[in-house]
Amino acid sequence: MESQGESGLSIVQMCELMGVSRASFYRHWEAKAPTEAETALRDAIQRVAVAHRFYGYRRVAVLVQREGFAVGVNKVWRVMQEDNLLAVRRRKFVVTTDSEHNFVVYPNLAEHLILGAVNQLWVADITYIRLRSEFVYLAVVLDAFSRHAVGWALGRNLLTFLPLAALEKAIHSRQPQPGLVHHSDRGTQYASNDYIKRLESIGAVISMSRPGRPWENGRCESFVKTLKQEEIDARPYGTMEDLEQHIAEFIEQVYNKVRLHSALDYLSPEQFEAQHTQPGVIPSWLPACLSFRRHEEIGPTPSMATPHE
Repeated sequence: MESQGESGLSIVQMCELMGVSRASFYRHWEAKAPTEAETALRDAIQRVAVAHRFYGYRRVAVLVQREGFAVGVNKVWRVMQEDNLLAVRRRKFVVTTDSEHNFVVYPNLAEHLILGAVNQLWVADITYIRLRSEFVYLAVVLDAFSRHAVGWALGRNLLTFLPLAALEKAIHSRQPQPGLVHHSDRGTQYASNDYIKRLESIGAVISMSRPGRPWENGRCESFVKTLKQEEIDARPYGTMEDLEQHIAEFIEQVYNKVRLHSALDYLSPEQFEAQHTQPGVIPSWLPACLSFRRHEEIGPTPSMATPHE
């Protein structure tokens, strides 16, 4: 989406009204307000890289240039490297590889689970949030049964420490038993040794989305959409400290406690969990069941066929 000025007009509309190109506008902006111009550029690179997750920096540079930014491929590569957005080469089904590491990746088990209680399936993801002069990143862990945000962390980089901090909060608040399935994408943060070892230490079963299938982590995608529409886009944030305070309030007091979810029969996550827990009774925990689709037209095998009379 194009950035908007104080008038509410998009940059494209303002440039058309003034009869100047977007490239000229951005060059002037960079000279007059370099910090804001740099933030706008990084935002454009982020948007393009996230929308085209398997594009390398050259293709990203072309699309960003088409938006009017006067930027070279080396600059785009540097920004993508700093923000950990460089496309990752993958060996089919086995490992995801960057320039320094080979990490094991895992099959998608989440799509086969039938959930009946909390702490059977957790889903995790990372998103970026644009502030006035910088980008920050939010890692979140949701309980897939109730959509409850059980752990989250905010930080200025995409190092493994960020999702690991969210995971630690989730573990501390829920104390899951062995057999929990943890599902994420195949990003290096989630496939890293530190993250995997922490999951293994609690007896978690690891599941990951397949390449190019963001909908396989749809619950997290829905959470991020809700967060940005109802909180992030509702007010301007200048600093990470201000953002962190309001995100904490939104997640803990609004999203988890009172926001109604159509997938939960229009209950909040906490209301939904309470409805599925008998008062004063500690429920016995069981891992989720697996269900595999079968062809509807499977007929009897030859050995099962009725013999001719």
